[in-house]
Amino acid sequence: MSEFQSQPSRWISAFLTPRVSDAPDPGELRASDRDRERVIAVLAEAAADGRLSLDEHEERVDQAWAARTLGELARLTVDLLPPESQPFRMDNRPVTALFRSESRTGRWVVPAEVPVTSLGGKVTMDLCEALLRSRRVVVQLAVLAGTVTLIVPEGVRIVTAPSARVGSVKNEVRLPPGATDYAQDAPVIELAGFVFAGKVVARSPKRPRKGFFRR
Repeated sequence: MSEFQSQPSRWISAFLTPRVSDAPDPGELRASDRDRERVIAVLAEAAADGRLSLDEHEERVDQAWAARTLGELARLTVDLLPPESQPFRMDNRPVTALFRSESRTGRWVVPAEVPVTSLGGKVTMDLCEALLRSRRVVVQLAVLAGTVTLIVPEGVRIVTAPSARVGSVKNEVRLPPGATDYAQDAPVIELAGFVFAGKVVARSPKRPRKGFFRR
C-alpha cells in the first residue's frame, strides 16, 4: 500500500491548506536602477496615450527616481496596469493550479520558501528575471497528478530535500559555458514536500541562436 493510500487525509490537506511564507513584506526590499527604469517606461507609455497628464508624468518620474523600496515603486503604476502586467510582482501568495495552468514569470520577488500546489494542473515558474530574496529557495511541493516546470538561469543548483517524496525529477539545468562545476555561491533551489503521480522538470532557458555568419 502506498503512503498516499494509507494516509489520504494528510495528502489532501496539503491542497486545502497550502503553506504561506512568513518572510518580511517584499515591498520593503531595496529597489535597483533597473527596477526604476522599468517603472519609468510604464509611466512614459501612460503619458503617451493620455492616461497620465504631463504634470502627473513628471511628478511620478521624480518619485520613481527617489524611491528606495519596491513598494514605493509599485504604488506609481498600480492604477495604470492590471496585476499580471505590472513591472514586477511582489505577492507572497502560494502558486496554486487546480486542474488548470498557473505561471510566475518576468520580474517577480521570490521568497525564501515558495509553496506550490498542483492538483491535475501545470505550474511554470520562470526565475530568469526574478529577484531572489535568498540564495537558497525552498519550493514546498504538494503535487498530485500535476507538472511543475522550473526555468532557471544556468549554474543554479537543483537539489531534493532528504525528507521529500519527489519521485520524478528531470534536471536539465546547464552549467554556464566553459564551467565544469557549480560556483561556490551558486543559488540553490531545494525541492521539498511531495509529488505523487506527477513530475518536476527543471531546465535552463534556450540560448540565443548565433547568426548564420557568426561562429
